[in-house]
Amino acid sequence: MNNFDLVQYLRQNPTIALVGATNDKSKYGNVIFHDLLNKGYTVYPVNPKATTIDGHRAYKTLEELVQEQKVDLVVFVVPPKITLNLLEDALRLNLKKVWIQPGAGDEAVREFLEKHQFDYLMDACVMVMSRH
Repeated sequence: MNNFDLVQYLRQNPTIALVGATNDKSKYGNVIFHDLLNKGYTVYPVNPKATTIDGHRAYKTLEELVQEQKVDLVVFVVPPKITLNLLEDALRLNLKKVWIQPGAGDEAVREFLEKHQFDYLMDACVMVMSRH
């Protein structure tokens, strides 16, 4: 079982990779991006189809991001199948603190996180939990 307190960790102002950040203002990937920025977090958007998210440089992959920036926490706001694929990258890059937004995880995601001993939080909204 996962004992790491990611909610407490958020209070330390970690740098965040937001996987699924988008320019589509109707999607959570955009709402969460702006919410975290407005709360003062350093947030790096990750989206293979975007070069920028609302004027901020976007990274195509986690690998591209970590070559240039320090990442403390990865927040996933993509469908579970994509989350599972990208967790392989996160594991390889030793990004083992992850936040799985509601709808971004399923049982296969949970099993992967447990098997590889990630520090994770699933099914809790980062916007709600990051309110100080």
